[in-house]
Amino acid sequence: MLLQNNISLKKYNSFGIDTIARDFYIFSSKDGLSEIVDTFQNQILDSHFILGGGSNILFTEQLLDTVVLKNEIKGIQLYKEDENYFYVKAAAGENWHQFVLHCINNGWAGVENLSLIPGTVGASPIQNIGAYGVEVKDLIESVEAFHIADKSWHQFTNADCSFDYRNSSFKNKWKNQFVITSVNFKFNKIPILKTSYGAIETELKKMGIEELNIRVISNAIINIRSSKLPDPNLIGNAGSFFKNPSIAKDQFEKILLKYPDLPGYPNKDGTIKIAAGWLIEKAGWKGYREGDAGCHSRQALVLINFGHATGSEIFALSEKIIDSIDKEFNITLEREVNIL
Repeated sequence: MLLQNNISLKKYNSFGIDTIARDFYIFSSKDGLSEIVDTFQNQILDSHFILGGGSNILFTEQLLDTVVLKNEIKGIQLYKEDENYFYVKAAAGENWHQFVLHCINNGWAGVENLSLIPGTVGASPIQNIGAYGVEVKDLIESVEAFHIADKSWHQFTNADCSFDYRNSSFKNKWKNQFVITSVNFKFNKIPILKTSYGAIETELKKMGIEELNIRVISNAIINIRSSKLPDPNLIGNAGSFFKNPSIAKDQFEKILLKYPDLPGYPNKDGTIKIAAGWLIEKAGWKGYREGDAGCHSRQALVLINFGHATGSEIFALSEKIIDSIDKEFNITLEREVNIL
């Protein structure tokens, strides 16, 4: 357990926002977490925030008057296998992309489409991360978490988590109640390769790939993401800032009359999911800059910090974008990034 007071969180969030944390605790084991809660439970219950990789958060206050718990529990273990599946336990503090690469090196199939997503393993079920036709909910067997109020350990099944698009029980009804310490995954022994989403097939052709496997799909997605998304180590960002909205079919067809190039993906419930980045670009925000806050020049879905923007300035820009899309398309965008 490591305790620090009045520490800058600039290096702990991918936007690079220089917010000061009043109380900052790092734990690297389950016992360390229990010790922190035993010692500081009243302060933690009063107000706290669980910090993983800091890649899906926007700090909007200069002083974060709350207890920050930084999860750095590590470890990856193949704990069971049967005829069809590998069962793998990954600690919450593991870097997500490094975990994906570890899975690929071991032939554990299913997670390759989620390559190069920033963040940690522990954040993946909270957000139900997804990309290129795959959501992490389809791979999760169970989630282990610690209940702060009663100091008890819980094992949640996939069904318990109530996964939805970029959502889960940990993000709504259980918000701030649990600390996720590990996630159990179920991976196919026989890969089910998914290449039809986005530009995967085009990239595979460009790479000259003739025989598909999980590694080449991962490499293709890494190439695509690297070409479209800015590296947070070079320019502050949190990846996709907004969720892709779903609208009624008749509204989609109405917009299509004015914008024939509007991309749409049918959902099982009959609604149509459309690309938030396309909406933002059509509204003229791509490449926009206001001070040090702006929209990326290659992907309008990504808001960026050019160096010295505050969290409140980036938030204000997101408000303007939301208002603009609502006026132009009668669609209300929802932020994917957590605002604190």
